[in-house]
Amino acid sequence: MKLLPFLLAGLLTTSALAQSAPVGLELYSFREQFKTDLPGTLAKVQQMGFREVEVAGTYGLSPTAFRQELDKRGIKAISMGAEFDDLEMNVPKVIADAKALGVKYVVCFWIPHTADLFTSIDADRATDVFNTAGRLLADAKLTLCYHTHGYEFQKMPNGTTYFDYLAQNLDPKYVNFEMDVFWVKSPGADPVRLLQQYPKRFLLAHLKDRKPGTPDSLTGQADVESNVVLGEGDIGIAAFMRAAKKAGIRHFFIEDESSRSMEQMSKSLTFLRGLN
Repeated sequence: MKLLPFLLAGLLTTSALAQSAPVGLELYSFREQFKTDLPGTLAKVQQMGFREVEVAGTYGLSPTAFRQELDKRGIKAISMGAEFDDLEMNVPKVIADAKALGVKYVVCFWIPHTADLFTSIDADRATDVFNTAGRLLADAKLTLCYHTHGYEFQKMPNGTTYFDYLAQNLDPKYVNFEMDVFWVKSPGADPVRLLQQYPKRFLLAHLKDRKPGTPDSLTGQADVESNVVLGEGDIGIAAFMRAAKKAGIRHFFIEDESSRSMEQMSKSLTFLRGLN
């Protein structure tokens, strides 16, 4: 009888771990925790039920060692971030890191530009770099995506946006997109409408929600504390999820950049489970 509490505890732990999260996790959400306790933080990621993640840095470990930590916990890296400079100057490094982590997708999160102004020169440079790198990555059985970040929705002289320009000039055979719904909403665009406007171009998505009353911005900058529990903000996550499943998005990752990310994550998962 003395063994019963331990047996019950083991069953409860197994049951909790068996309930997989409905989506993946962008590991950047727990960046502060990873800096001080990488194994313990990955254990919490596992306990939350996450089985898929997007990697944004390996916190001092080699990509191979970081993958070993994920493998120990049954977590699969689906995508990883890559610096624009590496995509421009060192694609072999990007490929080696991607292969070591075992990812299928490589994502660029930021196009260099001056201050808060995005220009045609920046867009043309990005188009050249992404199309070239995308071909090389495709040869290595990897897929390149660009992550929306708000500033691409600044207007061009002809009245269209730089995002429109990128979507029209990036070759969909080699380069597509990861939609960060926060950074589509922030400049005043509509995530659902953008999915409908560019069907099949968004392969990945970051799920965030924005505190109601947060001012719009075209700079790609915002207070991280405006990230709230999914379903409690003004982005319309439920409508987005319905549209996204029809639009061909293959993988979703919750990203919570706030200082409350660890506390908010379970509530965000509960909200998403309630949509099924």
